[in-house]
Amino acid sequence: MYNQKSKDLLVKKLESEDFNRTTCSFYKYVNIVDPLTFRDKVYEEFDSLEILGRIYIAKEGVNAQISVPEKNWGIFLKLISNIKLFNDVDIKTAINDGISFYKLVVKVKKEIVAYNIPKSKFNMDIVGEHLNTKQFNEAIENSNTTVIDMRNIYESEVGQFISAEIPLVEKSKDLLPEVRRMLKGREHHQVLLYCTGGIRCEKASSFLINEGIKNVKQLQGGIIQYAHDVKKEGLESKFIGKNFVFDARLGERVTEDIISTCHLCGETSDCHKDCKNDACHILFIQCSICDEKLNGCCSIECKKIASLPIAEQIKYRKNQKFVDKRRYFKSTKL
Repeated sequence: MYNQKSKDLLVKKLESEDFNRTTCSFYKYVNIVDPLTFRDKVYEEFDSLEILGRIYIAKEGVNAQISVPEKNWGIFLKLISNIKLFNDVDIKTAINDGISFYKLVVKVKKEIVAYNIPKSKFNMDIVGEHLNTKQFNEAIENSNTTVIDMRNIYESEVGQFISAEIPLVEKSKDLLPEVRRMLKGREHHQVLLYCTGGIRCEKASSFLINEGIKNVKQLQGGIIQYAHDVKKEGLESKFIGKNFVFDARLGERVTEDIISTCHLCGETSDCHKDCKNDACHILFIQCSICDEKLNGCCSIECKKIASLPIAEQIKYRKNQKFVDKRRYFKSTKL
């Protein structure tokens, strides 16, 4: 279920709000017998509280990233506590807040994380040990330890744990096979997993344990909770750079380190952009100089198209050339 108003109208409505919002996320692996009915309930309840965001519901659980009006925060927490399936769910607030979502979307999915692996390959009752921030920092220093980033390459490109190994994949469905390949011959190692908020590590740890890698541990609450704990407890941050997020912010700064470069000119930058040419919409990193030159587009050609009247732009949106261009850009620039 989702709001079908145009983005322009939604943006105007958001900009006219006279209250602040809090961006937060939560997930839970739990058996949901009737995802369709549960979806409708969640949409109605959240919409009544003016909550925006993206929520995926499947038989295996729920995965939510949302923006809650501060005036309704207490009501939201009470609502969550009253929904039996959400009992004991861990709600993580954003590291750096800002405009994150423009509408509410609640979808039924096959999986809440699209790993596309058979049920015989994991058991959510058997997952890796959860480590808090201090424990994770200490575990990193142990010998025979392998740290794996359980995110896509474009996420880890702008921020990562210093000692982490990065799977060179862009889609979740390719992640687990690649991680298993990376760990070949190191099955006896202590394996530390981390991701944005923890959801990807839950199933990944279960998969790896099923594959015979017994000493698997995961960062509790992911990078989001880690960043909060580091600041609150005065700990050393072994994560550097930005935490990539899948909303309008595209990133949350954890440390001032900038570890990536502009995909166009090679200058230091960690600012992700969504190409403003609607026929392209590639996700790429762009410095401020290239942004100004190209008006937020990834090339001169896209800049020209984005400046055309809408009727003219539409002609390009199903052009195979741009599909090929996206593949080329990703394979050569990342």
